[in-house]
Amino acid sequence: MAKPQEKVSFGQRLKQIGMVFSFTAKQDKWFVPLAAGAVLIPLALTVVAVMAWGWLWLPIGILLTVLALLIVLNLRSNRAMMNAAEGQPGAAPSILESMRGDWRVTPAVSSTTQMDMVHLVLCRAGVVLLAEGNPQRVRGLLGQEKRRLAKVIGNAPLYDYTLGQGEGELPIRKLRMTLMRLPRNLSGKDVNALDRRLKALTARPQMPKGAIPKNMRPAKGAFRQTRGR
Repeated sequence: MAKPQEKVSFGQRLKQIGMVFSFTAKQDKWFVPLAAGAVLIPLALTVVAVMAWGWLWLPIGILLTVLALLIVLNLRSNRAMMNAAEGQPGAAPSILESMRGDWRVTPAVSSTTQMDMVHLVLCRAGVVLLAEGNPQRVRGLLGQEKRRLAKVIGNAPLYDYTLGQGEGELPIRKLRMTLMRLPRNLSGKDVNALDRRLKALTARPQMPKGAIPKNMRPAKGAFRQTRGR
């Protein structure tokens, strides 16, 4: 059973906004000028409206000022987070988990010791594979995952992207918008059924590669058929 979400107090909410404000100001040189404009322009218009039509416009102007500031904060903070995540291994799952909607993310379903990895995403569009790392090495990982998933996904659409700045790669700052623009090919029931099949595939034990350890080898003659006397 899912745990109920804890309520965030007003003070905690203000603290979170302050942390986002500070982070964005450090990452984005245009944030402070834009935030100042979002505050000063509505306030100036509010003063003009109050002088022309009365004090009724004061609360309206204050609400519009706060709204304009929050819009600028939201847009620029998202941009700052995308720029900070560029080139950071494992950043893609964190971005997807913060998105609204039904995004079921399994980080690093396949990986190498060189920090190359493939993440699995299940959503209404179908199955999405996101590769991070060296383009030559992740190509092999993607092919391996496609062959493995082909056994269970049936007719569900399968998309794959390699994250990066090179030709044919998807910049991580465009990841969220790219996935949100994918068509909704599956219903909620289809997603749940596919999720169960994928979890069963992931939980299926695999035989280890290489020589069998001596303590796991069968005794000599254990499988030899006995002859009748």
